Amino acid sequence: MKKLAFPLLFSLQCLYVFAQGHPNLKTVTREDDIRQDIESLLDSSNVHYFKGNYIKSLEFNVELLEKALKINDPKFTHQGYRLLGYDYLVLNDTVLARESFEKSSKYARITKNDTAIAQTSMDLANLYSEGYSNWNKALSYHDESIRLFKKIKDSSGLSKAHFNTILTCIEAGQVDKALIHLNESLKYKAFHNESVSIALLNQWGTVYRLKKEYERANTYFEKVILMAQDKGYPVELADAYKEYSESLFEQQRFQESFDNRKKYEQLLVENMSTLQNTESESVSAKFQLAEYKKDVALAEKENQLQQEIVNSKSRLNNILIVVSICGLIMFTGLWVAFRKRKQLVSQLKERNKKYLEAKFRSEHLAKAKSKFFSTVSHELRTPLYGVIGLSTILLEDESLQKHKKDLTSLKFSADYLLALINDVLQINKIDSNSLEDDITTFNIRDLVQSIASSFEYMRLQNKNEIHIEVSEEIPTLVNANSIRLSQILMNLVGNACKFTENGDIYIRVEALNVSQEKAKIRFSVRDTGIGISKNKQAHIFDEFAQVESLDYSYQGTGLGLPIVKKLLALSNSKIYLDSDKGKGSTFSFELDLEVSHEIKTKEDTALLDISLLKDKNILIAEDNRINQIVTQKILERNHMNCSIAQNGEEAVALAKENAFDLVLMDLNMPKMNGVNACIEIRKFNTTLPIIALTAVEVEEVRNEIQEAGMNDIIVKPYDVTLFLRTLLVNLGAKGLGVVNSNKRRVAI
Repeated sequence: MKKLAFPLLFSLQCLYVFAQGHPNLKTVTREDDIRQDIESLLDSSNVHYFKGNYIKSLEFNVELLEKALKINDPKFTHQGYRLLGYDYLVLNDTVLARESFEKSSKYARITKNDTAIAQTSMDLANLYSEGYSNWNKALSYHDESIRLFKKIKDSSGLSKAHFNTILTCIEAGQVDKALIHLNESLKYKAFHNESVSIALLNQWGTVYRLKKEYERANTYFEKVILMAQDKGYPVELADAYKEYSESLFEQQRFQESFDNRKKYEQLLVENMSTLQNTESESVSAKFQLAEYKKDVALAEKENQLQQEIVNSKSRLNNILIVVSICGLIMFTGLWVAFRKRKQLVSQLKERNKKYLEAKFRSEHLAKAKSKFFSTVSHELRTPLYGVIGLSTILLEDESLQKHKKDLTSLKFSADYLLALINDVLQINKIDSNSLEDDITTFNIRDLVQSIASSFEYMRLQNKNEIHIEVSEEIPTLVNANSIRLSQILMNLVGNACKFTENGDIYIRVEALNVSQEKAKIRFSVRDTGIGISKNKQAHIFDEFAQVESLDYSYQGTGLGLPIVKKLLALSNSKIYLDSDKGKGSTFSFELDLEVSHEIKTKEDTALLDISLLKDKNILIAEDNRINQIVTQKILERNHMNCSIAQNGEEAVALAKENAFDLVLMDLNMPKMNGVNACIEIRKFNTTLPIIALTAVEVEEVRNEIQEAGMNDIIVKPYDVTLFLRTLLVNLGAKGLGVVNSNKRRVAI
């Protein structure tokens, strides 16, 4: 006998209860003993099925079907074949299950009952889901059953149809669709019995586990475990332990996961023992005999055939012998299949164990990789801050003009190294799914114009012209991820500027389809540069790949186009390329954006008035000597007064003794780090603006610094203009009336 996987058992038990339906036996005109027996058999079959005793369930259903055939009642015959089909389905005999469901469908059509006909669609959905794992076909039948039940306004049927659809969606991995049907099922709580209510709670937990909302999932699993234990439902209890174990494992609560997994496996052995009972073969033979008896009963109407059966005992004996032999052969075949199944299950357990070990190692390596990139980012950006800052300061020194070329080269090299670090970190963040989808309202025309302006130096250097063409149909404001769109366009425009000399670059924005709420927009960047040969186009989106040319030598990380491709994938879009060697290139992509009807006010120009910084007292909390010098020189060049603290303890002491207008707080310092120093300062001064200085990724520290009470973040190395602007914003928050002091911004 084939040994079923336990999740399949649970699903089929849940399907079975809805196969029972609510046969209204009281509407039958003649309530004789046989019909009362049938009603009793229905209840007994249901009880034994949910207790996991499928052999007893088979026996009751065979007896039920015999009685229904005896009184020639198509309604009960339809119901009997349905229940028998679910028995065969849980025993993994899809051939007999399919035959039973087809006979059930036949008698449903005879009854001309709309509910019975709708039930047959649900039965076929369950068959293709559990018997054949054909999810698309199963979901198609589920949709049909829901449509039919809605048509006849059968709330009871709808409750069953939605429940069965939930099970199929979860098995097919369609979590969002399962959640929709779970919410629909709440409308029909009055039609759920105790076991189904418990099963639904378990499915809520499974959906939230798959959506990685572990706290909500755990709450449901713990509730199911208590209810299943109290009410005596071993199958639901075991499934809850299994799902709870998976949830705990994904949360890295490995000991608790192991304990629940152990309980699940113990229950699995107990629940599966019923399937190993060889009595099922005899019951199957009994059903075949019942089919034969049905033919005999129908043939009794013909006197000649009845007389032949009575007088031909030897022929009957021969038939019985043949049936017995067939039963023995079937038993032998099923026993061999059972042994093979047992071996396969053992192999599967071993493979699952290896998979879990590999999964644990993979997660460990992913964490190590993330930590490595974070460390490298900090260690490289910290010295780069000094190099870029000092080179910028020296370039402004009139006495060093004869070294301007060397200093320019030094700053260029540092900027290039910083771009490489940022590109590598961007690729890592995309691959690790750690990018946030930050939706803002912005003006596409202003965004494109700003991006084009940022390449003014490169445009003049390569003697190019940049043309901007924005369709009049483009909405004024849209809601989208402006940072992501800027990164995409800047990479494409940067490539166009890099590979074009004495040429033209066109940035075109076209409206493909615009409505009141949505806009489908195509962005394209075309250049008249060196172009890309056809045999190279398939590889330019690979990481660290570069366009090669005999006439030019280009520097770059080779990460710009891979970043563009991956960022567009996050927005459900693709990048398209049209290019020929020596004829330029056109990169294009399409985005579906939400139209905004907000009125955007102009930004306060007072933020750009550097004179507002004059005579401000700034405390620099920084342990790195070079970084102290760079920051101090920038502040003093803009007429500010500076004090320096070597660590967090000094910063707290100086903030107590002096009236500073603002504090620049490095996060990583000896004795006391910047976060703890900020917490101490907030104990006696809650209004002093404190800006975090960090060389690590903003997302790694954002929550920590906000909880500590810091007002803003500046990532090192930083652009001087942006640095001064951030100071203005936060000083304005204290006394200039520009920004609310409770609003925390991030300067990147």
